[in-house]
Amino acid sequence: MVRSIGADHVVDYTQEDFTQSDQKYDLIFQLAGTRSPSDCRRALTSKGTLILSSGESGGRWIGPIDRIIKAVVLSPFVSQRLGTFEAKRSKEDLQVLKELVESGKVSPVIDRTYPLSEVPEAIRYLEEGHARGKVVITV
Repeated sequence: MVRSIGADHVVDYTQEDFTQSDQKYDLIFQLAGTRSPSDCRRALTSKGTLILSSGESGGRWIGPIDRIIKAVVLSPFVSQRLGTFEAKRSKEDLQVLKELVESGKVSPVIDRTYPLSEVPEAIRYLEEGHARGKVVITV
């Protein structure tokens, strides 16, 4: 599915640990990662970039923030660039995204659609961790 939307290289995290292979990456964008920044750095080229957005909290009360802070503090002391990503929504950006979808240049991948009355079922499905795209609630 990921190849069908344009990915050149795909790692199936259920079958392969990308941090233990010989493959090196120029960029790792860890959106909801379960690997530590240290693990990810091993998979980067010497001048590669690691961007962290979130991740598992392991029960810590500050959530994934500690891993992001560690990466930002470490960044000046390593050859790799470590940074963070935070989405900032704006009316203009949403308008551009709307136009890209309407023109067919961007196609959202929708796994399942649920009516509003079945929100608990939709959440259960998401929590199973097997969604292959977005889960949509229709109103």
